[in-house]
This record gives sequence, C-alpha cells and structure tokens, in this order.
Amino acid sequence: MSFNSFGKVLKFTTFGESHGPSIGCVIDGVPPNLIIDEKIIQPYLDRRKPGTSKFVTQRREDDRVKILSGVFEGKSTGTPIAMIIDNIDHRSKDYTEIKKKFRPGHADYTYNKKYGIRDFRGGGRSSARETAMRVTAGAIADIILKSYFKDFQIQGCVKQIGPHKIEKNQINWEFSKTNPLFCPNKQVLKVWEDFLEKIRKKGSSAGAIIQLKASGIPPGIGSPVYSKLDSEIASGLMSINAVKGVEIGSGFNLVDIDGTKASDEINIDENNNVTFKSNHSGGILGGISSGQDIEVSFVVKPTSSILTPKESVDTDGNNIKVQTKGRHDPCVGIRAVPVGEAMLSFTLADLYLAHKAQVGTIN
Repeated sequence: MSFNSFGKVLKFTTFGESHGPSIGCVIDGVPPNLIIDEKIIQPYLDRRKPGTSKFVTQRREDDRVKILSGVFEGKSTGTPIAMIIDNIDHRSKDYTEIKKKFRPGHADYTYNKKYGIRDFRGGGRSSARETAMRVTAGAIADIILKSYFKDFQIQGCVKQIGPHKIEKNQINWEFSKTNPLFCPNKQVLKVWEDFLEKIRKKGSSAGAIIQLKASGIPPGIGSPVYSKLDSEIASGLMSINAVKGVEIGSGFNLVDIDGTKASDEINIDENNNVTFKSNHSGGILGGISSGQDIEVSFVVKPTSSILTPKESVDTDGNNIKVQTKGRHDPCVGIRAVPVGEAMLSFTLADLYLAHKAQVGTIN
C-alpha cells in the first residue's frame, strides 16, 4: 500500500493497524534543537483517546506515546522522529462475524476490491485508530510553529451534532475545553447529551461539524497556484476518516451574500497596521495566509458502525444483513476535533518551512 505519508518539507508517515500490536509514525524534516518530550505530546493524545465518556467508543486505550528516535537529551536532533503507541485493548473476536461481510459505509468493500485482501479486525489500516499518530505529528508541528510564532494558537470545537447547531457568535472557546463533547456553549451541552443518548439507544449514530481556528499566523504562508494554503488544508482534513466536506471561512454561506459584503475590506489603523473589516476568506487570500485568523470547518458523517441491521453483501456475492457489534462512537465527529487540529497545525508548519526555504523568514 502506497500513500501513507503527508507533507512536503515536513512529512509524517504512519503505520500499523487497529488490532495490530501497535501503531506508529515517523516524522521527517523537524528542525533541530527544539524541546521535545513525551510529556509534552501526551496531553494532545489524552484529548483524543477513547473511553473518555459514554458518548465515544468504550475501547480502553491509554495511548501512551513512546519516542524511539530523533530526540537526544530532550531536544530534536534534526533526524527522523519515530514514535509508537501500543494497542492494549483490541477485541478482535468482536469482528469474526464480519470476516466475509462488507459493512455499509465502511472501506470494507472498496479496500477488498483494490487489494484483494483486508484485515477485517476493526477495519485494519482503514480504521480511525490511525489518527492517534496524526495527533502526535500535530503536537510536533505545534512545537515547531510556537518556536517561530510566539502568539500561535490553534483551537477546535464541535459546532453542530445532528440538527443541533451553534452559531459562530455563540462559540465560547474556553468552555469547549471543559467537556468531553468539545461543546462551546453551556446551554447547548445538555441538548447534545440528551440527543446522543437517544441516538445511541436507537442503535444509530449522528454526524458533526467541527470548527477550527488558528491564530498568530502571519501573512505569506502558502503558494498561489498548486500548493495553496486552503487546498493543502482541505487535503489534510479530507484525509481524516469519515470527513465528507471542508469549508474555508464562510464557505458555502458565501452564496447568500453579494460581492459588496463578501470581499474583506482592508484598512490601515492608527498604528499603521493592516486590518480587515471581516474574514469571509478564512484568513487566506489567493492561497496565501493574510495574517487574519485561519478559520476552517469540516463535516464528519454519522458513524457507520451501528447496532441496527443494514443490508449489504458478502465476499461470496450474497445479499445479507449486517449488524455491527463491538464498541463504537455514536458520534465519531467528537473525537475528530484534536485530529483536525493536528492536521491543520501540520499543514501550517509544513508550508511555513517550505516558505522559509524559498523566501526566508516572514517579517
């Protein structure tokens, strides 16, 4: 299988399967002399790990990361950084009944058609378990960006679950850090909890929209043609399991307003700084960062693994019914928040290092 890597100047490659002994990644292109430690990376993983509430999969994984190479005496050496996480709570027997069955909404059918073989245990390589290593790569990217930009910050939250939506002006970023649903609005949290409880008891699942915001990124990151910042961000986010759409800035809502409002007008303020009256562009103009907050959202479809029997086929060409057993997220989008943050951070770090190699440091 090819295409297990992401990035250009800064690149990570992941390996491992959901029910294998471990998962891991190798990050190449990390500058030397950065302070990197397992204790710095672990909090990023703790936000993503399973079993944190009844609204996510009850698989119990500690997700303890171990650095194997590329760090000496607490600092990066400039050589590839390899990291690994052991799988300790995989229950492969939960999947024996689907050995010859294709689960609707999963990669089972397409994976088997492409390779002629598949690891049916939890989806194998196509499992969202792989995203834990993306989070470790995102943690390294955060360290890189903060070494160059002291005001850099990335935040993520869930802004919609099922039909229950939170408007942008109702988002409280600090509150989103206080609950396992990454809900940014105290009044909506109970609504979401009640909704997910009903969905779970029905044997079904719900989709979600995640909002990301990166602050402290100066203008100049990204290229105007084939490596636009927005296209690279979209590529990274669309590579996450179950993601079916990405919006930059106001995205599809731009169709509801005309050009007099859609263009983000520019001024010079009293301190001789360039300012914008709005941010419909999401902080990206012509594929290059403008210096505004980079605002991105993406949608995650309802979890395909549900208890309700669904029609499908098996490897022998028979029509069958499939009922997925095991432990699954009633809304997989919840745990996609730290994964989305990681992919956004890594994209920004990669394109900044590419900019630095071609143009030099940003003023």
